[in-house]
Amino acid sequence: MDEEEKVEVKIYPLNCYYFGFKDSIPSKDHSLHDRLQRIQSNYAARGMRTCVEAVIMVELFKHPHLLLFQIKNLIFKLPGGRLRPGESDIDGLKRKLGRKLSVDEDGDGAEWEVGECLGMWWRPDFETLMYPFLPPNVKHPKECTKLFLVKLPESRRFTVPRNMKLLSVPLCQIHENHKTYGPIISRIPQLLSKFSFNMIEI
Repeated sequence: MDEEEKVEVKIYPLNCYYFGFKDSIPSKDHSLHDRLQRIQSNYAARGMRTCVEAVIMVELFKHPHLLLFQIKNLIFKLPGGRLRPGESDIDGLKRKLGRKLSVDEDGDGAEWEVGECLGMWWRPDFETLMYPFLPPNVKHPKECTKLFLVKLPESRRFTVPRNMKLLSVPLCQIHENHKTYGPIISRIPQLLSKFSFNMIEI
């Protein structure tokens, strides 16, 4: 795909945004083992778990950066979370972004512009390994995680739970850095390669 054929995504400078804090959101998992156990119990009650996560970009030092949560100075996560039964991907992601990043958590989510789905990962069993495809021998996957591009306006205010840090991390640092960011986040630069970034100067 030629550069001029790529879909353009506008990215605004980090200093266009304002950051505040709100009450902490209690963590449901204290370890990876706890998370896998919770997935197993939820699967027994509700079936496959579906998660939606946001890929949100800003510009800093003329380079595209990804917004990531850091929890307990160890774990990096994209904003998002698990869908409720019967909830659509877009509505669920807007609800999660409202809960974790908006001043008004009970809003209708209109302030979030959710774009296309960038990729999907599947958890075949109750283990840590996730695949960017569904293995043909897996008939009953335990979890599906979908990544959506979320476009920011020129300016807005974020409110971050006090027990989380919201970081802007350069794509060059994330690229194939599986050890630090995990298999999903470290592949985001590849997923974004089909876009042309228009970094707006303000």
